[in-house]
Amino acid sequence: MQTVGGVIASSHTLRACASIKEIGVEAWNRCANPAQAGIDCNHAYDPFLSYAFLSALEDSGSAGSSTGWAPYHLCLEDEHQIVGVLPLYLKSHSQGEYVFDYSWADAFERAGGRYYPKLQCSVPFTPATGRRLLTRPDIDDPNVEKYLLSGMMQVAEKMEVSSVHVTFAEKQQWQLMGQMGFLQRTHNQFHWQNDGYINFDDFLAALSSKKRKNIRRERREALSAGVEIELLTGDRILEEHWDAFYRFYIDTGNRKWGTPYLTREFFSIIGATMSKDVLLIMCRRDNRYIAGAINFIGGECLFGRNWGCVEDHPFLHFEVCYYQAIEFAIDRGLQRVEAG
Repeated sequence: MQTVGGVIASSHTLRACASIKEIGVEAWNRCANPAQAGIDCNHAYDPFLSYAFLSALEDSGSAGSSTGWAPYHLCLEDEHQIVGVLPLYLKSHSQGEYVFDYSWADAFERAGGRYYPKLQCSVPFTPATGRRLLTRPDIDDPNVEKYLLSGMMQVAEKMEVSSVHVTFAEKQQWQLMGQMGFLQRTHNQFHWQNDGYINFDDFLAALSSKKRKNIRRERREALSAGVEIELLTGDRILEEHWDAFYRFYIDTGNRKWGTPYLTREFFSIIGATMSKDVLLIMCRRDNRYIAGAINFIGGECLFGRNWGCVEDHPFLHFEVCYYQAIEFAIDRGLQRVEAG
């Protein structure tokens, strides 16, 4: 850990950390997920901001200097007490961000500049909106978020990087960044909202007759070839499930959508450290797994992340990634599904 920004305001000191371990699980989670740490707040639990998730990315080699995601997390201290943290990475490329700035990079370099490295404040490989300026709600200082932003800009100037990017930030923090001089951009995602449904049939009842009929038909056809579906979470998820799912994950990445960013070890680590936050939906036919999807369970939201299969069956993708996810969210009383 090193001091990089000096004193931000009065007694505040900014430090940069080459690993989340330098901050520690308790200090990180008090800022990232204060409700889980026993601190009263209005922030719903976000599994992607948890120490367990981010440290798994580092420990598994998924996010590190060798993959172009060198951790450079910032922590803000007030008289040796950490009051704010920020997930930050020194990037040597623009992959795994799900926000595309390749045209910016091309124009910058054609004009004679050097676009990489750049600083990226985000959760690697995760297009889910959430807080990025992580502060303790029990600290009576409304300026901590501003201090973190100012500190990040100081770091960028000191390192002489081309730019600082904050992606998938929640609205209030996005507005603050605009006020402090950041260029702003928006994009669209499609989320399913739970309007207090009792069960899946109650959700269907809110749809038109044609849509109800189509969804029921699709769900029947998805399983018509003898496919069985298992919903696994917690200690029900075993290494054999991760082995099967990783085959699907690698196949999807290699076949269609480019680089699989997560290593096999990443899944074993989250299985050991945060399996209660994971929903694995697995499909079995003829006594072997043929498809699956991984979801993460938040305080208010079910986040769909990755899907893969080794057999193609009509509507199976919709059944696993949408209908099963919606049904689970209704049963858990979650407010929405972000299918990823």
